[in-house]
Amino acid sequence: MMYNSTRDSSVRVTASQAIAQGISKEGGLFVPDAIPSLTADEIKMLTGIRYSSRAAYILSKYLKDFTCEEIEECTRLAYDTGRFRSFAVAPLHELYSGVNLLELWHGPTCAFKDMALQILPHLMRFSARRTADGKTIIILVATSGDTGKAALEGFRDAENTRILVFYPEEGVSPMQKLQMITQEGNNVAVCGIRGNFDDAQTGVKAIFTHPGIAKRLESNGMMFSSANSINWGRLLPQIVYYISAYCDMISSDKINAGEPVNVVVPTGNFGNILAAFYAREMGLPIARLICASNRNRVLTDFINTGVYDKNRSFHTTTSPSMDILISSNLERLLYALSGRSDTEIRLLMNDLKTKGSYTVSDETAARIKELFRAGWCGDQQTADTIKNVFQKYGYLCDTHTAVAINVYEQYRDISRDDTPTIIVSTANPYKFSASVLDALGGNHADHSNGDEFEKMDKLQRLTGAVIPEPLVSIKGKDSRFMDICNPADMEQAVFEMLHIGRDR
Repeated sequence: MMYNSTRDSSVRVTASQAIAQGISKEGGLFVPDAIPSLTADEIKMLTGIRYSSRAAYILSKYLKDFTCEEIEECTRLAYDTGRFRSFAVAPLHELYSGVNLLELWHGPTCAFKDMALQILPHLMRFSARRTADGKTIIILVATSGDTGKAALEGFRDAENTRILVFYPEEGVSPMQKLQMITQEGNNVAVCGIRGNFDDAQTGVKAIFTHPGIAKRLESNGMMFSSANSINWGRLLPQIVYYISAYCDMISSDKINAGEPVNVVVPTGNFGNILAAFYAREMGLPIARLICASNRNRVLTDFINTGVYDKNRSFHTTTSPSMDILISSNLERLLYALSGRSDTEIRLLMNDLKTKGSYTVSDETAARIKELFRAGWCGDQQTADTIKNVFQKYGYLCDTHTAVAINVYEQYRDISRDDTPTIIVSTANPYKFSASVLDALGGNHADHSNGDEFEKMDKLQRLTGAVIPEPLVSIKGKDSRFMDICNPADMEQAVFEMLHIGRDR
């Protein structure tokens, strides 16, 4: 299996090259030249084995230049060494009959990004041995909150690797910020930006594809790669947990083998739901993919109209990891649904860059509507959902999971669709203590009063939910990274964090 660029189909690289490079030189995203199949017999076999073995089996279908031993080492180190607090790694929780929450937040940073970012450093290590020619790999990351900490933790002190993270200084939760600025490790650096996630992501992409910057890094024995889901090595492991969840539905007698399920995903950058799409393309019986958005409803509008338009107000919400107007991974979906037309993708992405919007063909729009449903809810609906779910089912969920539950219930009320459903739960509620407290009526003080740990303690007293140890352990840690820059200065910030000068 080889990998092509969404903007130049003539590009052909190995899996190792795609992972080490992160993004194609012309700005396209790497995709496999064919989607491997997953048969009913294979699903039955996977049902009887543990998560790491399921991951190894699925990854082996895509990583054809890796040996079986290398893949098994990567999955073992990621999922079998006690880094996840659940033996199942990604357990299902039945909220009520026919509706199950896929809890993806039992890893070291309490967010779903751990599912991929615990294995990506190991995939990167083997990829670099084949492709990096001894260079130090510089992992450059833009984060809307959770990716940054998960990437920092995953790549902390990794050999021949450094990681630089940019985050919107006023666009993440207090706990997300604390997790990043207190990060330990000798090869890590973090910088806030005066802007939103889209500013950070646009800046990172521009740095990635700037030939002068690449040349400067090369002269210092360095090369860029990414831990964002623009990197295929970040996206691929996310396919696994959808297949694993389906297997667990079978083994717990929630469905019969071959029975279809719906999947609901809270998403901003489209990577998480795109992984579910790829699982469906492999043969997993997913009937409907339901995309849940917050007030920044650019994906909802696109799925419903075929018009992607980022020319709108940006809203800071209580579900900040979805506060995104430029959904990078949508490019991969459009490439697949356009018949792998790099010409069409180049035109669409150029329209997005120059006009801030694009319109897909009628054929592509129709195909999207066949596969997807989309909805959104605002902060008040999110809060109401957190309260209702806790009061009715005794389950405490975070703001992003609440968006997904709310959108699913909107869909079910309209469609009367009673297909068994998997709702993706992306973060532990203690990562957003103030918002969850507000939702439950327990945060009577202003958000500026009391530190994050007091709010966590108050939430625990109110609900009895256990605070994860990784969040407790942050208390008392020194803040290491307090730098903030303007988006226009991100390039200079990169050079400063790497301690190398500009070309003159």
